[in-house]
Amino acid sequence: MNTYDLIVIGGGPAGYNAAERAAHGGLKTLLFEKRALGGVCLNEGCIPSKALLNSVKIYNYARHSAVYGVTTTGAKLDHKAVVARKDKVVSRLTGGVAAKLKKCGVTVITAEASLKQKTSTGFTITASSIDYTSKFLLVCVGSEAIVPPIPGAAEGVKSGFVMTNREILALQTLPKRLAVIGGGVIGLEMAEYFAGAGAEVRVIEMLDKIAGPTEKEISSILMSELEKAGIAFTLSAKVTAVGNGSVTFEKDGKSETWACDKVLMSVGRRPSAAGLNLEAAGVAMERGAVLTDECLRTNVPGLYAAGDVNGKSMLAHTAYREGEVAVNHMLGKRDVMRYNAIGSVIYTHPEVACAGETLESARAKGIDARCVTLPMMYSGRYMAENEGGSGICKVVTDAGSNRVIGVHMIGSYASEIIYGASLMIETEYNISDLRELVFPHPTCGEVIREALFEL
Repeated sequence: MNTYDLIVIGGGPAGYNAAERAAHGGLKTLLFEKRALGGVCLNEGCIPSKALLNSVKIYNYARHSAVYGVTTTGAKLDHKAVVARKDKVVSRLTGGVAAKLKKCGVTVITAEASLKQKTSTGFTITASSIDYTSKFLLVCVGSEAIVPPIPGAAEGVKSGFVMTNREILALQTLPKRLAVIGGGVIGLEMAEYFAGAGAEVRVIEMLDKIAGPTEKEISSILMSELEKAGIAFTLSAKVTAVGNGSVTFEKDGKSETWACDKVLMSVGRRPSAAGLNLEAAGVAMERGAVLTDECLRTNVPGLYAAGDVNGKSMLAHTAYREGEVAVNHMLGKRDVMRYNAIGSVIYTHPEVACAGETLESARAKGIDARCVTLPMMYSGRYMAENEGGSGICKVVTDAGSNRVIGVHMIGSYASEIIYGASLMIETEYNISDLRELVFPHPTCGEVIREALFEL
């Protein structure tokens, strides 16, 4: 019998984690994934990009080690070897996901699935001309890279001249000149890798700053550091054409053309729910995203959506938690999704990490917000490991409640520190209590403690 308690469509972070949690909770679970377990994050995003960035970081340390008293000669970066190691890491992790799902009893089918109909008892899902039924349905199909209607862009994707995150992470040969359209997280991380590996890189961004919603001062410091690494930036520019080995853009009313070997299109992502036939059940959607509530329920009873497909917070760690909340609700457990303290990271060198409100966003909400900014040089470990580092830490507080409501950092280990800041925001401890926390010494994270005593 092809009957299950829960069918999950999509095997990315939201889907595979939810399937595992559901199985542990006693639900007979089936998961469909049309490409590869792990989704974009594990195969074409989070993990492979970090493998590349780690290699270029090691290479840069080798090239600039004299300032730390270490002399090296002949350091080289072998791009094909870097890609091969990246593939090995991805293979081991996807294999691990498959093993975990098998161990906990989740049935996994590699096929493209869609909703056939909503029934009185649940849902009928069809895949490869076979029908499956379930009481609950969880949609976790993720998102896809946006290719805007720029003249020549679609043709460039077909020819291979224009790449998205999927293609660039599999690129076997380094381009001599790489144009990156979009100065968001993906664009910046790939720009740093390819610039460090030896390519001439230019980032073209429509806004007047890089890194999207990142706090303005931190964004400015990051851009300065990336310029030192050899990346050129053109801000407040609109790309008007792509093709014939170049990118054309308008800036300050003038048209310019920059010759390049490859183009990375990284202007954002959009939910990829098309083809699921969700309209057959009357699922409410907005701009391609599946609308959900705080329990990840859609307007159709029994049907949930987690991860990028609901468009709320397109981050893998958000997807993990959303899938858990959805499953907990199916199991009758009291749980809701909260988005106010989710950390966000840019894995460049230096790293950028943030959680919660900026001073500007807090005041726009009518909060009596205060902010203290400290250089990362307040940390002894940061001083020991960063010659001339320009990192800072900003702690935003609500004067009325005497609580931390935002932390924004640029510097070493920011990605590993930010969860502690998220915990401070999530738990709503007052600043007096937080000052009593004992931070290990010497650590870069101690700068947060120093900031608490400046408030």
